[in-house]
Amino acid sequence: MAEQAAPRFGGLLRQLRTDAGLTQEELAEAAGLSPRSVSDLERGINLTARKDTARLLADALGLAGPARAEFEAVARGRAVAGGAGTGGVAAATRTLPRDVASFTGRQHELAELVQAAAGAAGGGAGEVVSIYAIGGMAGVGKTAFAVHAAHKLAGRFPAGQIFLPLHGHTPGQRPVDPNEALASLLLTLGVPAGQIPPGLEARMALWRDRLAEQQLLLVLDDAATSDQVRPLLPGAGGSLVLVTSRRHLSALEDATAVSLDTLPPGEAAGLLVRLAGRAGLSPADPAVGEIIRVCGFLPLAIGMVARQLHHHPAWSVAGRAAELASAVDRLELMATENLSVAAAFNLSYTDLTPNQQRLFRRLGLHPGADINGHAAAALDGTDLVAARRGLEALYDQYLLTEPAQGRYRLHDLIREHARALADRVDPDDERDQATARLLDHYQHTAARADTLIALQGRPARAPAHGTIPAAVPALAGREQALAWARAERASLIACLDHATGTGQHARITALTAGLAGLLRHDGPWAEAITRHTVAVQAARHLGDRLGEANALSDLGDVRALAGDYPAAAHALEQGLDLYRDLGDQLGQANVLKDLGDVRYLTGDFPAAAQAQEQALSMYRDLGDRQGEASALNALGEVWRMTGDFPAAAQAQEQALSISRDLGDRLGQASALDCLGAVRRMTGDYPAAAQALERALSMYRDLGDRQGEGSALCYLGEVRLATGDFPAAAQALEQALSISRDLGDRGGEATALNETATLHRVTGDLAQAEGCHRQALDLARAIASPWDEAHALAGLGRCALADGHATQAGLLLRQALAIFQRIGAAETAGVSAELDAVTEARPAAHGS
Repeated sequence: MAEQAAPRFGGLLRQLRTDAGLTQEELAEAAGLSPRSVSDLERGINLTARKDTARLLADALGLAGPARAEFEAVARGRAVAGGAGTGGVAAATRTLPRDVASFTGRQHELAELVQAAAGAAGGGAGEVVSIYAIGGMAGVGKTAFAVHAAHKLAGRFPAGQIFLPLHGHTPGQRPVDPNEALASLLLTLGVPAGQIPPGLEARMALWRDRLAEQQLLLVLDDAATSDQVRPLLPGAGGSLVLVTSRRHLSALEDATAVSLDTLPPGEAAGLLVRLAGRAGLSPADPAVGEIIRVCGFLPLAIGMVARQLHHHPAWSVAGRAAELASAVDRLELMATENLSVAAAFNLSYTDLTPNQQRLFRRLGLHPGADINGHAAAALDGTDLVAARRGLEALYDQYLLTEPAQGRYRLHDLIREHARALADRVDPDDERDQATARLLDHYQHTAARADTLIALQGRPARAPAHGTIPAAVPALAGREQALAWARAERASLIACLDHATGTGQHARITALTAGLAGLLRHDGPWAEAITRHTVAVQAARHLGDRLGEANALSDLGDVRALAGDYPAAAHALEQGLDLYRDLGDQLGQANVLKDLGDVRYLTGDFPAAAQAQEQALSMYRDLGDRQGEASALNALGEVWRMTGDFPAAAQAQEQALSISRDLGDRLGQASALDCLGAVRRMTGDYPAAAQALERALSMYRDLGDRQGEGSALCYLGEVRLATGDFPAAAQALEQALSISRDLGDRGGEATALNETATLHRVTGDLAQAEGCHRQALDLARAIASPWDEAHALAGLGRCALADGHATQAGLLLRQALAIFQRIGAAETAGVSAELDAVTEARPAAHGS
């Protein structure tokens, strides 16, 4: 039966208004709408009306009965088949639709259904009916999957198969009423029309009675709701029911949900190649990969593009891929004849309430991919409860996925559709306000999270741009703040990119500052350097000197972490000058502490000690106990490197005590890590191992990868010193991997040197020399004299072990010169080694 074309609603509305003798303004006033709304509908700017709008217009026009039903149907974009009845036409058939020859993938889901069918087909009277609710977003291939599965399973059901379209989302059709559906099903079973009872309950009873002894395969396609499906289910007898729907049919009892996702890349490429029918086209072709990517791996979109290629032999696959990738509106290109991806999405959109439609459109404005309830509340201008309810409603309609609890995501093409709707429906100022509320939310919450994540207190920032959101997540401590920042990282970066692209300089500085602790903690530091560099420029553009100082401080910190010590010192010195001009004591203390770290890493231990002592004095003047502990720990590190082990241990024990008093677990881990290193240097290996194992456990609990790598490296040294070579190898291998993941070149150099020592003492001189040479290259690249000297000394020991005393002496002499220059604790030991080599060489010549 051909579908009746849906009349243009604008023409019908204009005719009815004219017949009623009303102007647009009079009709708008009577319906409680704006004259612009009426005008837009009549002129076809809006082709359909929302459900509530259609009801208000019908009331104002005095429509009732069939005329009202037809009016509301046309308003929703659906033609009325056979008059204004309560539902669409039910047309059950005893034959399945044609199986699609190009059906691709879904092997796991098919195997599950085949197994279920084996159980159902083996049953009889009294057996439970197997029900599978096949759901997924528009265009994912639900009907194709159900039909394909039904063809495979048909032979297992002696009572045959029935296919019934329920028209939940069919253009020009209303959803089939269960009463009419039962009548069609009974007719299909052979019940004469005159014997079909009039009521729903009676029809249900007859339907189930007829199927009680039969094993039937029933496909119910495109269900609107669970209520539409429930009366159509067989009562017993071992039948199998496959239901497809664009909704999660969560109220359908005893149904097993089969949610179809987009296709994996390999299957998506295979589908495109099969449907395009191009000789020599391979799934491995880069253009095929690009097309399936821009199609979001959605079967409907892939099929449309493939058919375009099939029917346009002159088009190149690479050319079409480029056109799709560069298109402003890709959805416009994904259409064939009277079918389009956008139209398929719009059928789901029109089923939403006005509030849900508004939320859907605003989700398209989000620069990122994921969103939670708090961000949705900000974007939509509602409270948290309403936002979560709206998100769940969109999820129920398969317009959103939920990759993690409470986090929702739009498919790329659905996001494009939502954004296009927002551009068409919502005024510019409303879209701008929604985006501003979202950025305010992320900016405010990120600032709060960064305060909790930061290793030290930060100077007071300039007043935040925008307003404080009404719904913000409760962040009780560092762990919760870090978890929030990690979950929102992609969204925060997307919002920062949006601010950068739109020239919002105040947003750039604020959002980057809010990300500073996370970027420092998780890296990659190369990205952090780029972000902070842009923030410095944005602050300078605004003349925001405090913002510039803060950004320079963050930039210097991550440059040091990445091993670029000269650039780190330059940024920190610039920041220090600004903080001094501003009279900001806390900023000065923080930068002096970080500058002390850089001097320590470059082997300038006197300057490092001086900077840390200045920072310590300022922290104490400010009453900043966390800063005091941090400076004490750093001072202890300097004293350890220069061989003053008692002073180092005392400083780190003080830092540990303060951190315990504050409940600062990261501070405790850092102090234990450094204290373990001191114990190792003094030969107290049991105490060293105990401290380092506690530090490692804390770092892992906190998710601090850099700290974890440091503790593992020190533990590896302890295991090596105590002869536990397997444990040493394991710890050092993990430390090296973490350093490389983070881009921590200083940590990598240290781990390489210790790994080389392990290889040497276990007899693998070639591996040892290779690791030391890698460490030497890294140390020279980052200007780390201590690591350079360590590598040279290690190479000298390898040469000595290999019988090359002269070369060993030369390398040890180079190492000693560096250790002496920087005043390192290793000076005496290397000097003694060199003396032994020098004394041994004349003896060897004399013999």
